[in-house]
Amino acid sequence: MTAPETAPDPAVFRLAYVPGVTPAKWVRIWQERLPDVPLELLQVAVPAASDLLRDGGADAGLVRLPVDRNVFSAIPLYTETTVVVVPKDHLVAAVDEVSVSDLADEVLFHPLDDALGWEEPPGRPAIERPATTADAVELVAAGVGLLVVPQSLARLHHRRDLTYRPVVDAPQSSVALCWPEDATTDMVEDFIGIVRGRTVNSTRGRRTDEEQRKPSKGGKGQKAGKGQQGGKGGAQSPQRRTGSGPGGGRTGGGKASRGSGRATGRPRRRG
Repeated sequence: MTAPETAPDPAVFRLAYVPGVTPAKWVRIWQERLPDVPLELLQVAVPAASDLLRDGGADAGLVRLPVDRNVFSAIPLYTETTVVVVPKDHLVAAVDEVSVSDLADEVLFHPLDDALGWEEPPGRPAIERPATTADAVELVAAGVGLLVVPQSLARLHHRRDLTYRPVVDAPQSSVALCWPEDATTDMVEDFIGIVRGRTVNSTRGRRTDEEQRKPSKGGKGQKAGKGQQGGKGGAQSPQRRTGSGPGGGRTGGGKASRGSGRATGRPRRRG
């Protein structure tokens, strides 16, 4: 008789992440702000990340785009440089960067967990597709071919006998915080607040109904500063600052923006 599957603990926040992504900074902030709520990290391969989130195996994930936006909400975080991994004695190692056309005559591995989503992979195809990026790196070290990956994966699988160079016109991989749209829980909102850099006092990262109804401060500041915009047609000065930070809504033109046409210097004394 098989034992019934244990349901996930609702008091634990489960964060999935794909290889190459480093969630340590955000995990540390979570532990400082929410010490009573454990955070469980789940590493998942790129092709399996969406299924894990859809099936409820994790509350949110740091994944590679694209994702199905009909199912998931996503906050893009950053885009990685794409590099080619080569042996240290390869000709590519002698240059600073390469283009896709420079790799046309090379055997390029396209592993099953590829993170770049090529429409048509460049170079000459290998006899077989390696199962994982780690397997492909081993084959590069054996001198069989080359591998194009996001830079974080080249660092993750670093070897002393290999190096990498940027590929300037290759597709790039973007990383995003992703979660099922119909499962935006309070803990997910807490983690969104951490990722977006909100302070501990900003309702623990959640926006209440009352806050959502209020107009944003940024919009108000832009209205007040309308008369100070320079150029034809009210075009905004490139030195204008916006937002709610120090100096928001003021022009940055220094002396030129004050008292245009007004006399300067010390006032005359009355006789």
